[in-house]
Parts: sequence; structure tokens; C-alpha cells
Amino acid sequence: MSSFAQRRSRVLRQMHEKGGGVAILATAAEAMRNADADYPYRHDSSFYYLTGFTEPDAVLVLVAGSTDQSILFCREKNEEREIWDGFRYGPEAARTVFGFDAAHPIEQLDAEMTKLLSNAPAVFYALGIDQKLDGQVRHWLNAVRSQARAGVAAPSTAVDLRGMLNEMRLVKDAGEIAIMQRAADISSAAHARAMKFARPGRREYELEAELLHEFRRNGSQFPAYGSIVATGANACVLHYRASDALLKDGDLVLIDAGCELDSYASDITRTFPANGRFTPAQRELYEIVLAAQDAAIAHTAPGRHFMEGHDAAVKVLAQGMLDTGLLDGDKVGTLDDVLEKGDYRQFYMHRTGHWLGMDVHDVGDYREREAEDTEKPWRRLQAGMVLTVEPGIYVRPAPGVPEKYWNIGIRIEDDAVVTENGCDIITRNAPKSVADIEALMRQ
Repeated sequence: MSSFAQRRSRVLRQMHEKGGGVAILATAAEAMRNADADYPYRHDSSFYYLTGFTEPDAVLVLVAGSTDQSILFCREKNEEREIWDGFRYGPEAARTVFGFDAAHPIEQLDAEMTKLLSNAPAVFYALGIDQKLDGQVRHWLNAVRSQARAGVAAPSTAVDLRGMLNEMRLVKDAGEIAIMQRAADISSAAHARAMKFARPGRREYELEAELLHEFRRNGSQFPAYGSIVATGANACVLHYRASDALLKDGDLVLIDAGCELDSYASDITRTFPANGRFTPAQRELYEIVLAAQDAAIAHTAPGRHFMEGHDAAVKVLAQGMLDTGLLDGDKVGTLDDVLEKGDYRQFYMHRTGHWLGMDVHDVGDYREREAEDTEKPWRRLQAGMVLTVEPGIYVRPAPGVPEKYWNIGIRIEDDAVVTENGCDIITRNAPKSVADIEALMRQ
């Protein structure tokens, strides 16, 4: 539990730098799916980041004052409910196991918060994110204000806690990267399994089942997001979800899927032929996307700004679109014209990457928060940041577009850890080259 305690100490130090006060962080609420069936519970990422605690109905309070405190509010032990729902720590065991200074039953939250906020200079919490918490904070502040005649003062400042936590979570430590590497290995094996299983006549949901089986049997608790398994024209729908379409001879299959392991996500996309052999047109576009990814990876290093990889990928993609006739040079002009006017967006409409961590689209600003420019510059990468690199080409039927490319959708996505000298592709074990994919599928 030492890493969680160290993170809490870092937050307390930052709170002192802002004059001290009380921070409040609640975990996620349970959500009902239908009737009396709940969705599988998943804790709030930032709450877990500071506590390691995975039970619902829990709140962390940090007090930065003359004596710093970390206090957990959680469910009490209840043998009857544990028969139905499973083990609960209870406040006393949670305090001992997770290293808090104090722990109380969640039912005491209202009474204790009124005391803790009395004469505190500031309250720190995620402003405007959780309607229930917003209401609770207003209630606690009003309860403190009601004691004004007794000389008790309410906090005069509210600070958004997300800024501190998001910046902390953006740079991963060695323990976090080790978990993410394991998640990447599991997901890489799942993609290879799906490739080997695929063949014309099978359905998208059958491939999804292979992914989920590989995730779970290797210890992953959840998929990191809803798996995209898209064949044929479906691959041109960016957020398509695995359905029942048949894999057809001559079509490509695009799979965007990753597991979550111990609260950390992986995110991989691979595109491969249903019959195990790329057609000439498919291979032509695939090699362009692969070259674009290589260019982006080469620009993923400390000191590079976040968008350099995207810009490098777009340049390769746009040139490929001109070379193949996807874009008619006589109509759109030169490469510089295409880049300036954005004509490439007909076939490539998303960014080349995003932060990755406890959430698949992880927290952290993409622009420099402290910059004084009207349009803040893209932030510079530094060692310990983790991001995806995922260029693509999606060709919908359209006038002037060569028919041999119609309904080809290709995306290649890997997870990159920024290192001191460049980046480490932790998803390298998922087959990616044309030769490797075709060789695997021949097995």
C-alpha cells in the first residue's frame, strides 16, 4: 500500500502550497442495469489511485492542516450482506490494511464533514462533476455557516481537485508501467487468438468471444472498453461495436480491443484479412497506414509536443492518398495544399493518439495549462507518459474514389510508453506486419 500512501502525501503537499484545507474524493456509485440486476461495479479511477480501495459507498477525505490526516469513510461490516454480496473490510480493517489515519462508517460522513470543514481555509473536490457530491458539499458548507455566531468559519475557497490528480496520473511510475505491460501482453495474445480463429463464415461476435476468453483466462477483470469487431464496410464506422455480421472472403476485419488489468487499460487495434491473405488494394493501403504509424512513433519522445506524432502521420497518409488516387491531385493540389485545406479528412478524421492509463482515454491536459498564450501550445512529452499511436484510413464509396478501395477500413494502434530516449511499444507482441499476420493466419 506504500504507493497509495505516497500519492496521498503528494496531494497533501500540494494542498499546503495552496494554503491548506480539506479534500473530498468519492468513489463511483453502483448503477442498476435493469430490475434488480446491477452493472458490474467498477470504482472511480482517481479514488482508487489514492486509496487502492475497490468497494462502493466510500469517500476519501484528506486534511492538510496543522496535522495532516487521511480518512476513509466506508461500509460497515455486515455478515448478512456479505453472504449475498461478498466480503467487506469495514472501517477498522480498512484503516489497518490500506494505511489510513482514521476510518469511519459511511453513515457518519455528514456529521464528520461538518466538523472537518469548520475553520478550514479551502475545500478541494471535483467541482461540478457529481451532482450528488455537489449537493453534499453545499449541505456541509451551509451547516458550517450556521455556526458563524459561535465564531466558526466556513471555507472561503473551492479548488478543483481534478487538476492535481490528473497531472499526477499523467506520468506513470514503474509499478504502473509494469501493470500496463502485463495488460498489453494479455491483449496482444487476444488479438493473435482472434486472427487465428477468424475465417469466412464466422461472425463478428464469435471473434469478440475469443478476445474476452483470452482476457479473462489471463486474469483481466474487465475489457477496458466495448470491443470493436468490424468486418467489411463496418470497419469504416469508427465506434462500431461487435455485432452479428458474417466475415466474408476478400473482406478485412478491424478489431479495436484491450483488457483492463488491476485498474489499468490497454488499447490495441489490428486489421487483417478474413481469409488470411491481403488483396493488392488492401495491402497497398495497409502499408501506407503502417508507414504513418512508424512516422508517428519516431516523433514520440521526450521534448516532442503531443501533436508532432499526429502531424507526421497525417503527412504520410496524405501523400499515400495522392499516390493511390484516393485524392485527385489535379483537383486538390499538392501535398502542402492537402495538408493546409484538410482534404485528407475525407479518409482520416480522428487524432493519432490519446493518453492511456487507468482510463482508456486517460486524464491529463493536452495543452500546456500554465502557458500565457491565447491558444495554449501542445504540451511536451516526458518520460512516464503513456499514449496510443493509431493512424487509419477509412474509404467509403464516393464519386471519384477508385472502386477497388471502397469499404476498406484500416486502423493500426499500439500503446507507447515515453522513455528517456524515445518510446517503448508495449503492444509489440500483437502481429502487425503483413508478413507476420499472413503467417499467423496460415497456422
